Amino acid sequence: MAHDGSVHRAAHRLTAVTDEALDEIVAEEMAVALVYNGISHAVMMATPCDLEDLGRGFSLTEGIVEKPSEIYDVEVEPVALGIEVRMHIAAQRMARLQERRRSLAGRTGCGLCGLDSIDAAMRPVKPSTSDVKLTRPAIERAMAALPGQQPINRINGATHAAGWATLDGTLLAVREDIGRHNALDKLGGAASRFGLPADQAGFVVVTSRCSYEMVHKAAALGAVAIAAVSAPTSLAIETAERARVALAAFVRDGRLTVYANAQRIVP
Repeated sequence: MAHDGSVHRAAHRLTAVTDEALDEIVAEEMAVALVYNGISHAVMMATPCDLEDLGRGFSLTEGIVEKPSEIYDVEVEPVALGIEVRMHIAAQRMARLQERRRSLAGRTGCGLCGLDSIDAAMRPVKPSTSDVKLTRPAIERAMAALPGQQPINRINGATHAAGWATLDGTLLAVREDIGRHNALDKLGGAASRFGLPADQAGFVVVTSRCSYEMVHKAAALGAVAIAAVSAPTSLAIETAERARVALAAFVRDGRLTVYANAQRIVP
């Protein structure tokens, strides 16, 4: 039986001489609406598991709420064409949200779809107030442990993952999704429920490239660093510098490249 987040689909493997019927396991993708105090705010395509974490994490990384306690209740409800994540948030946060209302038509590869102005997209980044450092072996340890905590990807081979690691490289939480931004938001929601990072400094590891939005979300969660298996973008590097967050990329094969705040990573 497929793990949550995967579904069976019939397929055919065609070669020059054969037509083989297959029962394939593929990543499940559904429309997920985030609804605040009865008003739909964002719709994205996502893997339909850990959706409470998605709602909580999105609320935090997008600045809709400033702390987890401002989310009073979360309900995940199936609807005709997808799923609604219905959240009840503090009245003052809802009032602010309505002032900067935007309509997101989320896609699996884009975290900024639907923003109606450059100013809205390039919102201020939260700078880290921590001076802690971490080691290259700790980053490599966390990245090496990440595949072992990706049960959905092991089945369908189509999901990204984001993990929260302590300064020694121990993974405390991992979340998966077809969208890399969604995976990081789910991680943020999980971390907030576990009392992180307030209780323990840590960093984020991701199985994707590192874009502006990924750095911005990691900084919003209080991470001291973000480490990616693939490449960074120029704006991701600039954002990491402003946020005082270390950015390491190409973390694989016993090496990594540090693009921002290298002083925070020691041998």
